[in-house]
Amino acid sequence: MSNEVFDTVRTVLAVREFDGRPVPKETQARIVEAARLTASAGNRQPWHFVVVTDSATLGELGKLVSTGPYIAQAPMAVVVAYEKETYLAVSDASRAIQSMVLTAWGEGIGSNWAGFGKLEAVRDLVHLPTKLEVLAVVAFGYPKRALGKGLKNRKPAVEVISWEQYGPR
Repeated sequence: MSNEVFDTVRTVLAVREFDGRPVPKETQARIVEAARLTASAGNRQPWHFVVVTDSATLGELGKLVSTGPYIAQAPMAVVVAYEKETYLAVSDASRAIQSMVLTAWGEGIGSNWAGFGKLEAVRDLVHLPTKLEVLAVVAFGYPKRALGKGLKNRKPAVEVISWEQYGPR
């Protein structure tokens, strides 16, 4: 039995090189809609997403996020922020990022999460209020080169999965 969601999870890879094609507006909307629709603890939805497609702003983001200089070459990025005072907000925003990554991959668009907190300059660049903390910037675009879908270097299942209790049985 085929499962498109599992196949997307199984094949998604981080993409840091983009071919330059713009992401269509309707696809951009679907990607951030996936984030908005993500479940959250108590349905608090303690997040805000800033979609960036302006090349100058993308260039600035690439400079501000030390782990993501490739953001400057992406046709689209999403700044993901969360409410600092909301318990589990980081978890909820992280779930929303994964929803965007998987939705994008299903559309043939690669992505990668850059940064993890301490991104006050990014918050200032996109004019977020101080009650919000930037968790990450996620770059999106069509991969520059073909990627081996599903070829991942992962630990064997027996090393990371236990049934009923920890350890081999």
